[in-house]
Amino acid sequence: CNLRSEDIFRSIEEMKKNISECHIFALCGGFSAGDEPDGSGKFMANVLNNKEIAEEIHKLLDRGGLILGICNGFQALVKSGLLPYGHLGMVTRESPTLFRNDINRHVSQMVTTRVSTTNSPWLSGFKVGDLHTIAVSHGEGKFVVNGDLARELFANGQVAFQYVDPIDEEVTMESPYNPNGSYYAIEGIISRNGQILGKMGHTERYERNLFKNIPDDGLEQPLFDNAVRYFRGE
Repeated sequence: CNLRSEDIFRSIEEMKKNISECHIFALCGGFSAGDEPDGSGKFMANVLNNKEIAEEIHKLLDRGGLILGICNGFQALVKSGLLPYGHLGMVTRESPTLFRNDINRHVSQMVTTRVSTTNSPWLSGFKVGDLHTIAVSHGEGKFVVNGDLARELFANGQVAFQYVDPIDEEVTMESPYNPNGSYYAIEGIISRNGQILGKMGHTERYERNLFKNIPDDGLEQPLFDNAVRYFRGE
């Protein structure tokens, strides 16, 4: 509970300690302050840019650690500059962002995404073209990026996943398959060195037989297994 200023400072100290001792730093989805304004990713990004937290995050990356952001966590990585630049505080007017869904309200559904690169420990167990069926649940998941930077992301192999039509398995801008209208159908991106991954889909919401009337094939997206194998040297 962070009701008082001293609670905030105590949280920062605890967070610093945890980051200094971890191999993987993961930011999940979730609400803060009523999710206003601009979603909780904005609040999370402010925490990441705290001088002491930022120092520990850069130390984590320097020692080969990994960072993951899902949904609001993805928003935080983009708004802080960790994605796509791999470094905090590099956000400019030309930087990508995550904006309100095209339908201007929350979406909660299953989508199909396609692997676009394997240039990351997070993606090392996949093949380009692999399909996954993922749960999404967000109000501000539209990835917005200018054309020049989008071309750079594709050229660098930084586009991790794209939304596809599950019938023809082709990248699509059409709703509901692209649930938020993301430019270039981008669902997730990585940093240039592959240590940081951000995505809108809730990979962590998979459990066998959890979903009704949806076959289990393609539901599991073992990002976490890939990360563990990376640290084991497998």
